[in-house]
Amino acid sequence: MEKVLVFGHKNPDTDAICSAIAYAALKTKLGVDAEAVRLGELSNETKFALETFHMEAPRLVQTVANEVENVILVDHNERQQSADDIDSVRVLEVIDHHRIANFETSDPLYYRAEPVGCTATILNKLYKENGVEISKEIAGLMLSAIISDSLLFKSPTCTEEDVKAAKELAEIAGVDADTYGLEMLKAGADLSDKTVEQLITLDSKEFDMAGHKVVIAQVNAVDTNDVLVKQAEIEQAIQAQITDRGLDLFLFVVTDILTNDSVALALGKSADIVEKAYNVKLENNTATLKGVVSRKKQIVPVLTEAFQG
Repeated sequence: MEKVLVFGHKNPDTDAICSAIAYAALKTKLGVDAEAVRLGELSNETKFALETFHMEAPRLVQTVANEVENVILVDHNERQQSADDIDSVRVLEVIDHHRIANFETSDPLYYRAEPVGCTATILNKLYKENGVEISKEIAGLMLSAIISDSLLFKSPTCTEEDVKAAKELAEIAGVDADTYGLEMLKAGADLSDKTVEQLITLDSKEFDMAGHKVVIAQVNAVDTNDVLVKQAEIEQAIQAQITDRGLDLFLFVVTDILTNDSVALALGKSADIVEKAYNVKLENNTATLKGVVSRKKQIVPVLTEAFQG
């Protein structure tokens, strides 16, 4: 049987990494030669999860067609977020919880997309459906993914299914979800060792919004001022990205994990769309977005609608 690579999106977050590992493990149990790989560097949050549950990080790749003919995508479907040569391989499966955009295949595939807060929640169902027991280590990673994507169950993307899955996985992993979750989020919010370039690319995704090229980057912090003290340097790095990539908007979102508010830093010729979308006024290129923590549910659809309007 030919080898299959399983991976999440570029600039991977905890769900992208942990779900790739968990799904590759399930496929392996089902007789598939599957390997989890990653398309970017690990965040401190993801490192914390991997170290806690004694799991190795997937190896880093830039391209996949030089290794395999078939791949499985988790936690994404948009091609600009995937491997650079995704058009040169066959996508066998997609397991995702995001909008579907810029995606088509020449062959039929297994596509599982559900409106839940995390890919790992879907994977929890897939393990059950296939009658495969989840190991303590894999359960810990899947729990980490749910906590990360739901911001410890506080995000509006979090559903009852996510909470139920997290409780089941926490029991298997042998940890208290709330205690472990806060430790993990705080580890991820420690950005003291990150360069400005890393800050704006750690968790960034590119989107096509009504023909406009938009990048939304997000980091979590215990205090947003710890990040914004570097605003001048951050803006310089963002401007370079806008020029190099021909972007219409680069939105850098700093989310306070304690208050569940975010500060948005918007640059680019379409920066004023943020004012329109959220009924705010950008001052010094920034605005506070009260109660906004989710890129998937509170930023991408809101900005897309504003661009279309």
